[in-house]
Amino acid sequence: MTQLPDQRPEGDPDAPEETRDFVFNQTMIRVKDPGRSLRFYQHVLGMTLIKEIPFPDMGFTLYFLGYVRDGDDLPSDADGRLKYAFGKPAMLELTHNHGTEDEEGEPYHDGNSDPRGFGHIGLAVPDVEAACARFEKLGVEFVKRPNDGKMKGLAFIKDPDGYWIEILNPANSALICGS
Repeated sequence: MTQLPDQRPEGDPDAPEETRDFVFNQTMIRVKDPGRSLRFYQHVLGMTLIKEIPFPDMGFTLYFLGYVRDGDDLPSDADGRLKYAFGKPAMLELTHNHGTEDEEGEPYHDGNSDPRGFGHIGLAVPDVEAACARFEKLGVEFVKRPNDGKMKGLAFIKDPDGYWIEILNPANSALICGS
């Protein structure tokens, strides 16, 4: 690999010109049972299934989820929906490897026990306490509640596959970071 320059300082927007149109598009996690996971992400977290892409010959299906709000122009045709899914920032890609739904136990590692790796996805909400009260009513499993531990004002919940989801309010970032 070519020797890269030193890390740019925090907040330096001077990215290489060739990367100006890059978009962070997706994070992929594997799921055991897509029905269970889709219900969670759609009904508990309010995401929209943007595009389902089956690959039957290769034994997997992809599900792209994201937030669609008033004013978003979500295409109704298959090609437009595919381009939207691959062009919108911050999409969640759930990958279902066919057959895992029939396996005993959980086939995937959440990354938060040894050996550690993947940690969590994050979700910004306007009111952490209200969101957590809703999650509580829906029977969502908590890793950390907003007033637990040293970092106050944020929570961690688990999705059906055990992946952690951080729940935070950007307006409370000074409280969270102890500033």
